[in-house]
Amino acid sequence: MDTNLRTSSSLLQLRSSFCFSNSLPPSKLLLSKPKRVNCVQHRLVIKNSTGFGENDSCNDSPVKPSNLFMQEAIGAEYGEGFETFRLDGPLKVDVDYLNDRLQEGFLKRIRYAMKPDEAYGLIFSWDNVVANTRALKLNAWEQLASEEGKKIPPEATAQKLMLYSSADHVLHKILHWETVESEVDRLKSRLSQIYCDNLIKLRKPMEGLEEWLDAVSTANIPCAVVSSLDRRNMVDALERIGLKKYFQAIISEENGMESISHRFLSAAMKLDRKPSKCVVFEDDPRGITAAHNCTMMAVALIGSHPAYDLVQADLAVGSFNELSVINLRRLFANKGSTFMDRQKQIIEKTPPRRKLTVDTI
Repeated sequence: MDTNLRTSSSLLQLRSSFCFSNSLPPSKLLLSKPKRVNCVQHRLVIKNSTGFGENDSCNDSPVKPSNLFMQEAIGAEYGEGFETFRLDGPLKVDVDYLNDRLQEGFLKRIRYAMKPDEAYGLIFSWDNVVANTRALKLNAWEQLASEEGKKIPPEATAQKLMLYSSADHVLHKILHWETVESEVDRLKSRLSQIYCDNLIKLRKPMEGLEEWLDAVSTANIPCAVVSSLDRRNMVDALERIGLKKYFQAIISEENGMESISHRFLSAAMKLDRKPSKCVVFEDDPRGITAAHNCTMMAVALIGSHPAYDLVQADLAVGSFNELSVINLRRLFANKGSTFMDRQKQIIEKTPPRRKLTVDTI
């Protein structure tokens, strides 16, 4: 009994000493409550910086993606980036910051001199690059129209706009469904749910992608995939098509990126590669512009858009079967290792010509 009393008394002393100090007067004992609030705030900051918040999929409840049928901003038009959270406060991350802070160290420079391919980072867009999602999105619109007793216009131009425009624009300008704002939110939520349910039907990646990823994996080139899907659906889809093992980083809706460029910069951070050493694989002209705004190279996949819409890309291919690792070297070959760094224009001053006179002859 004495032993139990000693143990319980020691636990009470430990608990009391943990909550407040003995030297404090009783009037200041309320200071322990704000400390608890600060701990909660720090915990929320840590969750947001790692990409998991209160409504994430870690609680076995899938997140309803809000950006699936939205036309995201290109971003980084003037090199601006995004804010990430640290324990000491927010941190502003932009293109120049990443190109400067992600410089290779001494040992990495030696390694990349012997194996230059490992210095690159590859970033793949999910839609129509990793997987063919055009049919899934169109089927989602058709199923929603069937549930609402509406019809989808058969014109190819209207269907293309439905794939690449925001849901609000499609509902009001293309389908002309007269609905109130609350009804529009309900339709968008249902549309996202139908699309996520249809992801189960996705069983194979784009043609030649698995062979291409196997080749770059052999060369030890890290890869990332970016999407507006939530992480749970993203990981499940990659596992079904057998490509999850090839991606070292996944940028999903939980990361909270506000534009296409922000997703690319976040992928570069996770791959530990400078943006100027990354290559983006895209099928959309807006994604190619975002890649160039981030000082990245862009490889366009012809299919969703014709080749004349993708002329701004550094390289355009019909499928991944046309690519080899040597293509990556050629993208960076002509301009050297610092080809994207800002440089001052050098004006060479020519010396004045010497006039010929009788004395010089």
